[in-house]
Amino acid sequence: MTTPPLLADEFESHRPRLFGLAYRLLGSAQEAEDAVQDAYLRLSGADRAGIEHLGAWLARTVTNLCLNRLTSARARREEYVGQWLPEPVVTSDGSLGPLESAEAREQVSMAMLVLLERLTPTERAVYVLREAFGYGHREIADVLDLSESNCRQLYRRAVGRVAATESRFEPAPERREELVTSFLTAAREGDLTGLEKLLAADVTWWSDGGGKVTAALRPIEGREKVARFAAGASQRFGVGLEYTVVEVNGAIGVASWVGGTLVGIVEFELVDGLVAGVWAVMNPDKLEYVRRQLIRP
Repeated sequence: MTTPPLLADEFESHRPRLFGLAYRLLGSAQEAEDAVQDAYLRLSGADRAGIEHLGAWLARTVTNLCLNRLTSARARREEYVGQWLPEPVVTSDGSLGPLESAEAREQVSMAMLVLLERLTPTERAVYVLREAFGYGHREIADVLDLSESNCRQLYRRAVGRVAATESRFEPAPERREELVTSFLTAAREGDLTGLEKLLAADVTWWSDGGGKVTAALRPIEGREKVARFAAGASQRFGVGLEYTVVEVNGAIGVASWVGGTLVGIVEFELVDGLVAGVWAVMNPDKLEYVRRQLIRP
């Protein structure tokens, strides 16, 4: 059965929101695309007369598809080589919806998506629907087929388990790019003193190579260790490494290229005028979606 053209067009109008929902639930852009496509296929075979509100029906369908995927994803991530990080997404093109506030950007940051891994699939769904999409507890109960009181309890538990740190001073956009550019220049030149001046004392660097490329298997903590690691990593690639500044997951980041091949996406957390966190995704399997974003005309 094919989807009627008008209904297909209506589905497309919901696709960006559905992708944003699926990505926040899964932490994988490619799996989010698959979940949205599966929802489209289900819509193709559904009785349209029985769908009162298409947006609500699609949100429920995508959420439940993601819950099924999260169960198997958790098992795979337990066997993952090294630190697991989400797949990066360029957000300057609105791929994850409007990110007009610090709170909205925080909800799609690498740091938050990693924190969400602490939650059960159902807790994660309740938290994302509430925090990122503003659903009321009654609406969430309808989506997940739970009682409203149960959703409230799950939400309170999720908030407690995520326990995000309080927001600190975030530099202006032009200062962010200046800080990152200075960081890259110092790393390329092996300027450890210059690097240390840009780093918070408790800075942490996370790397995700997935066993496919060389990467630190554990987080690197502290100003001196991160400075040495950043300088060493930059110099290993030599003169062939090129950088492009991008907005990734709502934060400033860089795309690293060697000979036209995307080899990494790095997101920076900048607080109190210093680099407080670095997330480097180098697993080539996790770069396919963002590569398509960056080379799109």
